[in-house]
Amino acid sequence: MIICGLHHQASTPSAICRWKESLDRAIQLASSLFAVIVNLQKGKTQPSLYMEGIDHQRIKANGIWLHVAQKGTGQLVLLLHGFPDFWYSWRHQITYLADRGYHVVAPDLRGYGDSDSPANPSSYTLLHIVGDIVALLDHFGQHQVSPAVRPLLNRMYVVTYLYRILLRIAVVLILVGLREKAFVLGHDWGALAGWYLSLLRPDRVKGLVALSVPFYNRNPEARFTEIFDRVFGDGFYICQFQEPGRAEQAFARYDCMTLMKKFLLLNRTDNMVAPPGIDIIDDLETPAVLPAWITQEELEVYADKFQQSGFTGPLNYYRAMDLNWEISAPWQGSKVTVPAKFIVGNQDIGFETSGTKQYIEGGVFRSFVPDLEVVVLNGHHFIHQEKAQEVSEEIAAFLHKHSSNDENRE
Repeated sequence: MIICGLHHQASTPSAICRWKESLDRAIQLASSLFAVIVNLQKGKTQPSLYMEGIDHQRIKANGIWLHVAQKGTGQLVLLLHGFPDFWYSWRHQITYLADRGYHVVAPDLRGYGDSDSPANPSSYTLLHIVGDIVALLDHFGQHQVSPAVRPLLNRMYVVTYLYRILLRIAVVLILVGLREKAFVLGHDWGALAGWYLSLLRPDRVKGLVALSVPFYNRNPEARFTEIFDRVFGDGFYICQFQEPGRAEQAFARYDCMTLMKKFLLLNRTDNMVAPPGIDIIDDLETPAVLPAWITQEELEVYADKFQQSGFTGPLNYYRAMDLNWEISAPWQGSKVTVPAKFIVGNQDIGFETSGTKQYIEGGVFRSFVPDLEVVVLNGHHFIHQEKAQEVSEEIAAFLHKHSSNDENRE
């Protein structure tokens, strides 16, 4: 990464900033053009959303290449999707937040979409995912210095311009120590990643909005899969996802459009346990009529993407769950201290039957996340799509509330 004003002896810092911004725009344009060419070569027209001012690029982060979609300028907001999904999950929130003055970045998490998909399930622990997120924050937040120190930096450039070496050291220290934090939004596995990012690196998170999956403290007595197998048995979807190849083989009995309907339009509220001898994918219904919140074209975007990328990467998140249990031991009993908002649908999977509602209302959730708001909406698992306007408004209210006073005045 190039920090503005540090690598060009003959130019002023402002000139280098302009040069770097121009280079960034050129790279983004080239990335978008490349995406168009690739799809044209495949004989396909571009999904409409690619033409609505959303820039696409691939970024080297934490040793792998991640695809990101971005729009807008201003305070950085990072959007993390869940299973089975990709950046497109946030299409409504990307536009809504960008129009309100935020720089919105929605990556395909590792294993998904156009991002790299490591083969080994051990490469999908939450430490890997948090590492990816921090690398993205470093990439997009490298010029986002806290508003409180911007005037100080400007004076330093003027007063100490002749002492370039000392200036470089001072600016690097300021950027590292006082770098502006980002807002993070996550759904499903993206919510879990957001919780652990906030737990491990609270210095990088201004606030977290988590959808569908609350923060659970680690159970020291048993691994996740041991608990699931004991409580639900082999029919539980997470248990069936553990064996490499088993779920992929079951999924292969259906075309991708049918799979997307089974997952995205899921309207059951139980714990997703299949009868004995039945694969969970066979037990999920395929709705004949689409709900009002999603179109056939949008489902085709999903189906096309998963036809290309497959499901092994996404399933590897579940296969790394016991590794997550092992590596999270040092944080047993730790609390999430950043401001957080949890949004869930009252008809989400297991909300009533698995104890999630009691966990929230009984105060245990808040004991681990002290600065917490909870919003329960009338809806299902993909609440940010089903209730896009309501969720977007809840998110925007949270971002506004937790933006700094200095930032609001700018």
